[in-house]
Amino acid sequence: MRMQNVGLKLKQASAVLGVAPKDLQNLVQSKVLLPPRRDAFYWFDNQLLLEAKVAFYLKDSLGTSIEVLTRFAKALSANLKEAQETRPRYVWLRSRPAGTREPIEVRIPLRELAKELDDQLPQAAIHQDLPRGRKRPGWKQEFANRLAVAANDLSGVTESQIMSAIRGRRAARKRLPEITVGSSARSA
Repeated sequence: MRMQNVGLKLKQASAVLGVAPKDLQNLVQSKVLLPPRRDAFYWFDNQLLLEAKVAFYLKDSLGTSIEVLTRFAKALSANLKEAQETRPRYVWLRSRPAGTREPIEVRIPLRELAKELDDQLPQAAIHQDLPRGRKRPGWKQEFANRLAVAANDLSGVTESQIMSAIRGRRAARKRLPEITVGSSARSA
């Protein structure tokens, strides 16, 4: 399964990734991601979307700093270019500690993250970037039609269900990532 070729602006890419546009912009400004810039916009292709997905995955699961995310993203970028056609199930990142210490390994479920991106790609059509300044003709009617569709989707939902979903989402964001420790027997 191969992702369709895309070229998305920052706002659309953030919708596909399921993150706030400011969070994605922070990764770009801190040079964790290096999207090309054309016509005063950052453009995200398939590989950059996958790199961003992995960066957010690492940030959510490990709580890593920007410096560590940048190093991981640079190392991963080279591997993603090689594995574009045959998407491996997992990618391992390994640190190189000084001395005789054991390296730290992080296993990233690359195929699963790529599948999530494929599933979320239709979100880009919903979150279209409008040009600055004067809006295109008919935008008000289009906006009203989209609101009507959203209202139909929410027709059976009560206000208490909405508030409960919001509280659940906020509580899920506050939880710290779970870290597990395992051991393996090694022969000397």
